[in-house]
Amino acid sequence: MQPWLEVPLDSDFSIHNLPFGIFKTRDRTPRPGIAIGNHIVDLAVLAEHGLFRAPDERLWDEGALRVALSRPILNDFIALGKVITHAVRLRVQQWLTGEAGDPLLRANALVRQRDAEVLMPLRVPNYTDFYSSLHHATNVGAMFRDPKNALFPNWRHLPVAYHGRASSIVVSGTPIRRPRGQIKRDDAQPRLEPTRALDFELEVAFVVGKSTLLGQPIPAAKAEEHIFGLLLFNDWSARDIQKWEYQPLGPFLGKNFGSAISPWIVTLEALEPFRVEMPAQEPEPLPYLRVAGKCSFDINLEVDLVTPGGVAMTVCRSNFRHMYWSMSQQLAHHTINGCNVEVGDLCASGTLSGPTPESYGSMLELTWNGSRPLQLPDGSQRAFIEDGDAVVLRGWAVRDGLRVGFGEVRTTILPVADSA
Repeated sequence: MQPWLEVPLDSDFSIHNLPFGIFKTRDRTPRPGIAIGNHIVDLAVLAEHGLFRAPDERLWDEGALRVALSRPILNDFIALGKVITHAVRLRVQQWLTGEAGDPLLRANALVRQRDAEVLMPLRVPNYTDFYSSLHHATNVGAMFRDPKNALFPNWRHLPVAYHGRASSIVVSGTPIRRPRGQIKRDDAQPRLEPTRALDFELEVAFVVGKSTLLGQPIPAAKAEEHIFGLLLFNDWSARDIQKWEYQPLGPFLGKNFGSAISPWIVTLEALEPFRVEMPAQEPEPLPYLRVAGKCSFDINLEVDLVTPGGVAMTVCRSNFRHMYWSMSQQLAHHTINGCNVEVGDLCASGTLSGPTPESYGSMLELTWNGSRPLQLPDGSQRAFIEDGDAVVLRGWAVRDGLRVGFGEVRTTILPVADSA
């Protein structure tokens, strides 16, 4: 199955992937698209030409679908349900692998990525950040508490999380300013200062694709019915601000100044070939958290640090399969108390560190809280992220000749804003 559109063999956006996003060009307003190779398929154009007519009008309302595919965000389209979103993806796949067809339609429906601007794909009503990597939690506990008792007593019994700030989530390419906050250094009194310990966190987030009512839990066995797809997530952190503020209620200014996501959402359907077993969970979770089968995915992850002078270095190579608590368990726990979820909600994995030092997913771990600075190829060092640095997250899955990629999420750090 080869598309008539030439696609590089190593492309993240293969015919097996076809992730959804939002884009615009000089002559077209923001609208949904599908990435394929170096191009974007304009879904609004295909809808206008009748490509998404239902084989049976009882399956979906073509008019409602056409309206959803003209919106500047994906929420309305996702809310139509997986029967429709999967059918759209399948129709595009068939169009790309069938006869070349109408050359005028091809010309109108295909946009080169270099001629387009990718935009925030979602309106994010709510954002929750989990803490689901055993290796990350153990490293942090060993660093700041007792290495022999690195995990808090609750960690192996439930997916720990906090509610983050949805309004400060931005799409790849959006710069973030260095935050300031209260910082207490050694025995000094706390002062309002710019962070000196700015850090990235390598994460993957899932997009909620089906809303629930208040008081309606989601069983773990049915959680994936409510998950539309995945994207890369960088949960930026100011470690020194966080250290002073986090007790007793957890992160606040050390986290809410900005998080960044990749612009393309990879559907669960595209990731089916890459399913893997979860790590062993001990003790066995309570019944509402028990899951069966392959509930995780083999997704390679890496992080590059790029200096203002253009010196680049890969500082982390990890994998999504290191997550101790699955997405289904996270969503089941999130809603067991009756908390409702909305289409477009983001639930992030927490830092995805692996078992070896090169797989640690944050500067906090890579430099062991700054005590072991990274040596860059130009001879400079980094304990944490400096002004002008860019951090680039990438992710992809490969198996049996199939490649499904997430693209990248790139963020450049600007100096702290002037005081008002």
